[in-house]
Amino acid sequence: MAKWLLAVGMFLPVFSAQATQDPEVLYNRTCAACHTGQLPQAPRQGDRAAWEPRLAQGMEVLVKHVTQGFKAMPPRGLCMDCSAEDYRLVILWMSGSPDT
Repeated sequence: MAKWLLAVGMFLPVFSAQATQDPEVLYNRTCAACHTGQLPQAPRQGDRAAWEPRLAQGMEVLVKHVTQGFKAMPPRGLCMDCSAEDYRLVILWMSGSPDT
């Protein structure tokens, strides 16, 4: 949802950083292609042992890796309509983190 800001006589849309997509739906649409075992280095959904060292880097680093691409991860994880909050929530969902 866009909110509107009046600036110099013009209304400009202001978009929030809220997640717009369900993490499981997002995973099935864009992440599952690589994170179900096709790429051995891609941590699988629910594999807490594989996710633990990644989560230890901090969410900011993980979201940056998804957004910019990292190793075999393509930029934006091939999700061109995802927000940073979408990425954060899908990472938490995939990792099985209790923060979801």
